[in-house]
Amino acid sequence: MKRSEQRILTTHVGSLPRPDDLVELYRRDAPERELLPRLESAIADVVRKQRGIGIDIVNDGEFGKAMRRSMDFGAWWSYVYDRLGGYELREEQAKKGRAAWTQGSKERKEFAEFYAAEASAAQANNSQQSGTSTAQLYGLMCAGPVKYIGHAAIRRDVQNLAVAAPKGEDVFMTAVSPATLQILPNEYYKRPEDYTWALAEAIREEYKAIVDAGFILQIDDPALVDIYDWWYSMNGDLSGYRKWAAFQVEAVNHALEGIPEDRVRFHICWGSWHGPHQGDVQLKDVIDLLLKVKAQAYVIEAGNVRHEHEWKVWKETKLPHGKILIPGVVSHATNVLEHPELVADRLLRFASVVGRENVIGGTDCGLGGRVHPQIAWAKLAALAEGARLASKQLWP
Repeated sequence: MKRSEQRILTTHVGSLPRPDDLVELYRRDAPERELLPRLESAIADVVRKQRGIGIDIVNDGEFGKAMRRSMDFGAWWSYVYDRLGGYELREEQAKKGRAAWTQGSKERKEFAEFYAAEASAAQANNSQQSGTSTAQLYGLMCAGPVKYIGHAAIRRDVQNLAVAAPKGEDVFMTAVSPATLQILPNEYYKRPEDYTWALAEAIREEYKAIVDAGFILQIDDPALVDIYDWWYSMNGDLSGYRKWAAFQVEAVNHALEGIPEDRVRFHICWGSWHGPHQGDVQLKDVIDLLLKVKAQAYVIEAGNVRHEHEWKVWKETKLPHGKILIPGVVSHATNVLEHPELVADRLLRFASVVGRENVIGGTDCGLGGRVHPQIAWAKLAALAEGARLASKQLWP
């Protein structure tokens, strides 16, 4: 994995804005003979656009993960359930919708008026959501042995990116974590730990396919930290949450067995919804667990106002030798466009505490589906320009 040896390199978290016509093809479940040529050309276009704007470590925009609306938040993780066997649809559960997943949240109780207004707006949009992959997911239940059946899909994804990727450069591809996969309930495995382990065994096949294709694997694991709000509300217990999180780290490391650490980057964030995030666990309370993940690079949310101050945590916690930090220095959480000088300041802070060669500029989360496409690309341009400004100061 390349380091920032002569200048601050840039990357992002994964999801980028899909072209409208590609979204439409996914929305109407177009046949492969129609979808695949457009998917291949769209990936080639998005790789060129990233490179042209100044992003060094690029990906496929996650275009192989079906997004059926331009602002569909769920594609980055919901894609995988088409690639896993063992799940069945429960109609009664589906009728409860997303609310069933968020019951018990302390933040949603404390900001009940805000979340009620949000839910009302979502309900008004239900006619548009009813056919989406995310809506269908609400009713899925693990009812049998979990197994990976997505071999053809991941083969298609890596082939499309291989054609588009710049030769000899670092290129990454994302996949979801075992912890995040547990968002869907289980009635088959007797113990939650058995369900976790089965998911780790299954998703390992996708991890291996990505690395075997020559790409850097990025594991997306927001659940590792954003479940804390629910956990603490139900149990009032940081130590119990940390015990759960430590087991999830064991599970992801199990899924990574045999995969070289220098081909892995691990992403955490506190969820992409636009809310107050008062219930987020503090980075200082989980950083030791994060650093136990067998990855070379850690991709962390650091640009939004709830977590920007946490760069100071790295003053007290030493980044292990050989590791890389990819802090988010532009955020998906606001439509306000970061000034390149602010981006440079954020990068300089991290360079001051972990070393300039160990910092790569990134984004807080995926930008596709979170902000308008025009703003998403402007944020990436600001990231690239901010990295150039920081590099001038770090390599005078």
